[in-house]
Amino acid sequence: MKKLFLGVLTALTLVAGSSIAATLDDVKARGNLLCGVSTGAPGFATVDDSGKNVGFDVDYCRALAAAIFGDPMAVKFVPLTSAVRFTALAAGEVDILARNTTWTYSRDTDLKQTFLGVNYYDGQGFMVKKDLGVKSTLELDGATVCIQVGTTTELNLADYFKENGMSYEPVPTADNAESQQQYLAGACDTYTTDASALHGTRVNLENPDAHLVLPEIISKEPLGPLVRHGDDQWADIGRWVLNALVIAEEKGITKANIDSWGDTKDAEIHRLLGTGDTDILAMMGMPKNALYNAIKAGGNYGEIFENNLGATGGINIERGVNASWTKGGILYSPPFR
Repeated sequence: MKKLFLGVLTALTLVAGSSIAATLDDVKARGNLLCGVSTGAPGFATVDDSGKNVGFDVDYCRALAAAIFGDPMAVKFVPLTSAVRFTALAAGEVDILARNTTWTYSRDTDLKQTFLGVNYYDGQGFMVKKDLGVKSTLELDGATVCIQVGTTTELNLADYFKENGMSYEPVPTADNAESQQQYLAGACDTYTTDASALHGTRVNLENPDAHLVLPEIISKEPLGPLVRHGDDQWADIGRWVLNALVIAEEKGITKANIDSWGDTKDAEIHRLLGTGDTDILAMMGMPKNALYNAIKAGGNYGEIFENNLGATGGINIERGVNASWTKGGILYSPPFR
């Protein structure tokens, strides 16, 4: 009886494992990647005037689609609010969540979701109208604060005001677009979210100079893409596409020069681009040129950053800690070997 029970348990485990460990197969069968993104975060995920999805998170998903299909356009973007993003991922409504989401202990463990790495080191900030006369968050005692529900910013806000002996009145919002709308309408004195999102929002306002992002950063917000627990192959693919973009910048590989490395003596570059004798991408069931296609889609990490969040993208966020470790930042990938 014990052997029978163990046999049944093993069978159930195998069935369960096969049911959750088939994301790559599902994506291939469908013919496109379902990528969960923000409902509107300038620089990270927006829709341009032509109806095309653009942004830092968008370009990561295009790189992932390129790795899988050889086509960066083989992706469908699913806009998700902060409140529903995790349930949508858990329910299989998207294959991956690339939506400026903070990596925390509870999200990694209690929600049963796996973060693939940090693609942007951020921190929570505050924006105010200059005519409010406030130059520091410590002057916001008694303020009304627009804040997105279902985010780490809620707890950070409560902790910060309590630690500094201040009070505030929350004005709950569903997403960044509603926060901006309520803030501009005067429903709140300030609104708080990741500083990167505040800078992106500010430069797109009708009169950016009338608004100020306050200098204090009150939290650590390591942002990154995530997938469901239980599918290590899928997590490996998403993780190493991200790492490939980081390594490419470190090595000087760009969208424009990617085809000029055939004679390099750098073995890691040959492994990365699939031009060497060893096909190590077979370890995760991907074609030899998968990461070449990922980098070719939108360039390396630095190019993607500049085109969406830097001066070229119109947001003008400095790289800071998000610079490559070779240039004074903390952006760093494990070795590709």
